[in-house]
Amino acid sequence: MRKKLLLSIIAGLLFQWGYNQNPVDSSQNENILLFTKTAGFRHSSIETGVKLVKMLGEQNGFNVTHTEDASVFNDSFLKNIDLIVFLSTTGDILNPKQELAFKNFIQSKKGFLGIHAATDTEFEWEWYGKLVGGYFSDHPRVQEARLEVLDKDHPSCKHLPDTWIRKDEWYNFKNLNSDVRVLINLDESSYEGGKNGENHPIAWSHVYEGSRIFYTGGGHTHESYDEPLFVKHILGGILWCLNRENAIE
Repeated sequence: MRKKLLLSIIAGLLFQWGYNQNPVDSSQNENILLFTKTAGFRHSSIETGVKLVKMLGEQNGFNVTHTEDASVFNDSFLKNIDLIVFLSTTGDILNPKQELAFKNFIQSKKGFLGIHAATDTEFEWEWYGKLVGGYFSDHPRVQEARLEVLDKDHPSCKHLPDTWIRKDEWYNFKNLNSDVRVLINLDESSYEGGKNGENHPIAWSHVYEGSRIFYTGGGHTHESYDEPLFVKHILGGILWCLNRENAIE
């Protein structure tokens, strides 16, 4: 009897020790709102991207709430969010009241990350255009292009080669914000259909009204979200927005 009791106590202590080595306390993790509402073209790769961001959250200790319900853009809900991600959103997706809540969020020194069609969103809202860094103009066919990695100090780029060759849908932009920090530039001589010239940013970051902002133009294709270099590019952007840039190797 005593032997069984002793074994039970030891087993309990070992269980508790093992549990404490990998504590799961979601209240200590950052909270990300992943928003994928579309009021225009809808990318079929959105669901693939959602799965990736959720997986990155599980692997890197941040909580991901995915929704297409714009009513969550209110001060009460957003006060518990650390980073908002627009994953290939399109069109006019927020009403004036929701826009005000989003603006309050940004001014509270949080973070925003845009992927691909986040620049094809809220064309009539100049404040958002400066936040995201520019607006989508048009694009040629999906094709391979040469990307010039300009800033390898940024956590979204430190793992990338100086010249990055990859296949995606390459946006041309208008109303680019000249205050952004350009991280990656597209070499228009390497593909057909570029219209921005020698200075064709495709990934950038900046601080806007107190919040960290990151945008990457990749992510049109399903395959993007299986590419190790692109996946780490997105993760680096997320961690930078969360002020965890030293967490990526």
